[in-house]
Amino acid sequence: MDLNRRKEEFSNAFVQAVAATSGFGLAKPWVDDDSVDWTIAQAGGGGTVRSPRLDLQLKSSSSVQIRDEVIPFPLKLKNYEDLRATNCLVPRILVVVLLPEEVNDWLDLSDEQLVMRHCAYWMSLCGMEEVENESRVTVHVPIEQKFDTQSLSTIMELISKGERP
Repeated sequence: MDLNRRKEEFSNAFVQAVAATSGFGLAKPWVDDDSVDWTIAQAGGGGTVRSPRLDLQLKSSSSVQIRDEVIPFPLKLKNYEDLRATNCLVPRILVVVLLPEEVNDWLDLSDEQLVMRHCAYWMSLCGMEEVENESRVTVHVPIEQKFDTQSLSTIMELISKGERP
């Protein structure tokens, strides 16, 4: 398996671990033609929106560096346009998983713990401005927005109230 495919599969496992630990279901579209890699779903729920859903576009990198509390991440223009749309029924977010450069450093396993390195971060691009770029747009993902069980639960709670992340 080539390195990019390995990054993709590791990122998928990361999202699966966060969703499972949070108690949410996951669905993967057969084809990603709308910049949606995963849909996270909550069964039932007590909010104004029953069974809230969240779509996410998943990216990973071992070369992007954190600068000034943000991750400057180059995103294909098509993904940017799909994620900034304001007329989507299901809210969408971008999730970026940062990985160590060395594949052998991605995962540590012992009798006591499973450690996946480094971390994932998220942002909503909904309503962002149109750009004149022709191929890529650099978005700035705040490192304060970690994609973890707490943030995912908060996002799903917002959606269940009819709000957007």
